Amino acid sequence: MTQALLNTVGTTTLESALKGLRCKECGQEYPLKAMHVCEDVCFGPLEVVYDYDVLRKTVSRETIEAGPNSIWRYRAFLPVETENYIDVGTGMTPLLEANRLARRLGLKKLYIKNDAVNMPTLSFKDRVVSVALSRARELEFSTVSCASTGNLANSTAAIAAHAGLDCCVFIPSDLEAGKVLGTVIYSPTVMGVKGNYDQVNRLCSEVANTHGWGFVNINLRPYYSEGSKTLGYEVAEQLGWELPDHIVAPLASGSLFGKIRKGFEEFVKVGLVEDKKVRYSGAQAEGCSPISKAFKEGRDFITPVKPNTIAKSIAIGNPADGVYALEQARATNGNIDDVTDPEIIEGIKLLAETEGIFTETAGGTTIAVLKKLVEAGKISPDETTVVYITGNGLKTQESVQGEVSQPHLIEPKLASFEEALERARTLERLEWKQTSV
Repeated sequence: MTQALLNTVGTTTLESALKGLRCKECGQEYPLKAMHVCEDVCFGPLEVVYDYDVLRKTVSRETIEAGPNSIWRYRAFLPVETENYIDVGTGMTPLLEANRLARRLGLKKLYIKNDAVNMPTLSFKDRVVSVALSRARELEFSTVSCASTGNLANSTAAIAAHAGLDCCVFIPSDLEAGKVLGTVIYSPTVMGVKGNYDQVNRLCSEVANTHGWGFVNINLRPYYSEGSKTLGYEVAEQLGWELPDHIVAPLASGSLFGKIRKGFEEFVKVGLVEDKKVRYSGAQAEGCSPISKAFKEGRDFITPVKPNTIAKSIAIGNPADGVYALEQARATNGNIDDVTDPEIIEGIKLLAETEGIFTETAGGTTIAVLKKLVEAGKISPDETTVVYITGNGLKTQESVQGEVSQPHLIEPKLASFEEALERARTLERLEWKQTSV
């Protein structure tokens, strides 16, 4: 185990609360190295553990509020040992009261946590990568990498460029053009693998073992995944240091789901918020829904599937934390459901037209599942519900092309405009009547 360090946050000297790594299955402990599975006993996943007595003594609402306007205001809860962390303004994204969407769905207190505007690459992955690369630099990696369905490649390439780290990322070769461009612009080495994400990930495990690089979602995964906790911290702080009643989030590997909960629970443990029973519901695309299928069938194990959906950013057929997501939803009286690709597109359009947020397919999945759960009576109108939007629609424009209206072509004459306006208004009235039936 590493010895406790003294770290300075603002004008306050804090004792590090980092203790080490621990297996989530058997409890075997390990030092804070670049490793992600229990190599000595059961090959279970490793997780960072903290000394909450230290955190109770050193952290308060005031010290957090005095911190930077980024995820690093929660630095004491994150797995870095020095002040040499990478801050590119990631985090503190808006928590919006979604009043128009709430009225459309019949809810009273609905919020959108909008990571579609996160910095620097417009997805929640900026959070986990900022933490992972900060830790990679502490562990003296000079080359960093990842297996990605798009957003993670964007974030890893951008933040590595800022930090001056060599970067090589691996993506499926059929990725959306916007996400490919959003990676190559930072000049990393990009490998387009002829296969799905699970095949990409298996290759990356071999590369990590052979080349000794720092893969954010492989050998650095215990540190990387801790960055998602900040989505819990921020919501609690933005709600006035209170927890919501219900959250709805997308499920890919299942890690984000669990880390939001860990963030809430850590704030409870150190006395920053009062304890509350929060319900956790997860969203998947029907074309890649191994966790949802297991939930519906009452299974405690995940059967891998081959992805076939437009929601590529959450298309992980063999989710590493799927079992934990199942346990979490069931233990908290939450739900896990899935929606079709057409429903995903409708979810994207619904969020855009009610709240002015253009989300990618993962967000469309989450909104569509929210709607489905409300209609099934599985979300109470009186619950304070927070929905997590994790990526920007500008990255996946192909998904809605042909599904939205087109500009009205007119001559540069007032009469032409008036005729087109009347046609448009008539069409709007017809569409309103159809949706009102």
